[in-house]
Amino acid sequence: MSTSSTSSIAIIGSTGLVGSHILSTFLTSPSTTSQIQTISRRAPPNPTNSTLLSPTVNAETSTWPSLLSSLVPLPTTVISSLGTTRAAAGGIANQWKIDHDLNVDLAKAAKQAGVKNFVFVSSTGTRGALSTKVPYSQMKRGVEDTIQSLDFEHGIILRPGLILGEREKAQHAGQGLLYGVVRGLGRWVSLGVQDRFAQEAEVIAGAAVKAARMAEEGKAPAKWWVLEQDEIVKLGREEWKE
Repeated sequence: MSTSSTSSIAIIGSTGLVGSHILSTFLTSPSTTSQIQTISRRAPPNPTNSTLLSPTVNAETSTWPSLLSSLVPLPTTVISSLGTTRAAAGGIANQWKIDHDLNVDLAKAAKQAGVKNFVFVSSTGTRGALSTKVPYSQMKRGVEDTIQSLDFEHGIILRPGLILGEREKAQHAGQGLLYGVVRGLGRWVSLGVQDRFAQEAEVIAGAAVKAARMAEEGKAPAKWWVLEQDEIVKLGREEWKE
């Protein structure tokens, strides 16, 4: 599965847990022949020194929408895995500015500039019974609704469960315990049981990359495509091929 040489991919959130895996998946894939552009606060990882990576580094996130719309070449597909935590942001209000407001502004800038496809890594539970009362779900739901309303050629949403993987910052004790229990389910019961609650970051990344490529090639199953946890596992692990 190849990406057209005339196309370009832009990744927002390329230094985060899922985003760094998305970036490395593209850069290490022999199928990738197009430029991979990123916008981030700090330089994204490029362990293979790939010449396909074209990073834009700017610590002022308010400039990112205009930076995105002025990228050359203009990306045909934008993938955003941008997000933070309440603790890292310093409270819900600041988290909302990143997880909701910045993602919304980036999607709008992408559409106005002529980007064809937008892929967003959201979260499970955004449409659940309690989602309207949970701030985190409200943030993700608002971004999803914006992307759908902008009417891209393809709007693609991934809704993973707990995201497993090595993080740069240590987890607090309760979170570490929860992740340990989930990993235990996969190790001692079955991987299928773990898949109902959580996915590895590299699996989510694989699903995002494959979905983006399918959109680029006109093979996405729908204009508005939502991948829940089971389909993320299917695309990102069970059907992943290079």
